Amino acid sequence: MMTSSLPSPARRWAIRGTSFTVWALAAGSAVFWGLRLSQPAVPPAVEVAGQAAVAADPALLARFLGAPNGQAPAVAGGAALAGRFSLVGVVADGHRWGAALIAIDGKPARPYRVGAQLEDGVTLLSVEQRRAVLGPSREAPPSLTLDLPAPKP
Repeated sequence: MMTSSLPSPARRWAIRGTSFTVWALAAGSAVFWGLRLSQPAVPPAVEVAGQAAVAADPALLARFLGAPNGQAPAVAGGAALAGRFSLVGVVADGHRWGAALIAIDGKPARPYRVGAQLEDGVTLLSVEQRRAVLGPSREAPPSLTLDLPAPKP
């Protein structure tokens, strides 16, 4: 007696359906991972806790950067000169050498080195981090101290 090894039609449709489902899942997985890997990587967002800004003490900071503890005294008569001179910028080292940008009578600022004469009777004696000291001559005591305006926050 000979029996046929062919599955019944119902069984054949069950095998075809299962094969179709497995291949559909494999194709869907390949499409999913293909799209996922083709996108550029986006780093995860990290929240950073903000810290409150610490207010700096200008006197301590100036001393740390090498400014002397005392300020140059202003002599009488310096008030008349103070209205004419305006300090725009300073380039200073720790030994009081350097240069200053000074505007005279509202004209454009010009650079002056330490020891240079700004005009008759006014000499740049020294510069510090945010200050220029003026006097009548190198040997005379200072008569005017020009400070840079406070920086804008």
